Amino acid sequence: MDLTQGTLEEKNNRAKKMMLWFSLISLFMAFAGLTSAVIISRKRPDWSSELEMPNIFLVSVFVAVISSITFILAKQALKKGKRPVTSVLLITTFFLGILFVFLQFEGFNALIESGYRFTGEISNPKASFIFLIAFFHVLHVVAGLICILVVIYNHFKQKYNLDKILGFELAATFWHFVGILWIFLYLLLTYVG
Repeated sequence: MDLTQGTLEEKNNRAKKMMLWFSLISLFMAFAGLTSAVIISRKRPDWSSELEMPNIFLVSVFVAVISSITFILAKQALKKGKRPVTSVLLITTFFLGILFVFLQFEGFNALIESGYRFTGEISNPKASFIFLIAFFHVLHVVAGLICILVVIYNHFKQKYNLDKILGFELAATFWHFVGILWIFLYLLLTYVG
C-alpha cells in the first residue's frame, strides 16, 4: 500500500495512527529498560525477596481489565448507534481509571505502612522499583484519562459516527496498552522478585 495515496484526511489518519504506534513502542522500550533493571538488580544482596506486592495492586489489575472491557463495549455501542449506552460506558471507563489511580496510591500507602520507602535507610531496591515503576505507570494512566476526557467531550459534541471514529480508536488503543502493561508489571514485580 502506498502511504502517499488517498485524501488528505486519510493521510492525516494514517499519520496519527503511526504517531500513536511510535509512542507505544517508545513507552514499551522505557518499561523494557525498567524490566531489565529489575531482573539484573534482583541478584543484589540487599534485594528484599520477602517483600510482597500489596494485595491492593492485584485489585487494580482487575480494575484495569474491567475498564478495558467497558471501553470495548463503548466502542461497540457507538458502532450500533447507541449513543446513551456509549456515554454511560465511557464515563464508567473514566471513573474506573480514577479508581485505578486511587488504588495505586493505596498500594504505595500499604508499602509505606509495611515499613518500605522509595529511598533512604529503610528502603531497598525492590521497594524502590515498585514505587518507581508503579508511579511511572500511573503517569501514563493519567495521560490515558485525559484522552478519555477528550473522547467523552467529542462524543457529547457528536463528533464520532461509523465513518469518523479515529480519535475514539486511538484513545482505546492507548488505554488497552496501558492496561496490558500494568498486568505485565504486576506479574513482573510479584513473581520475578
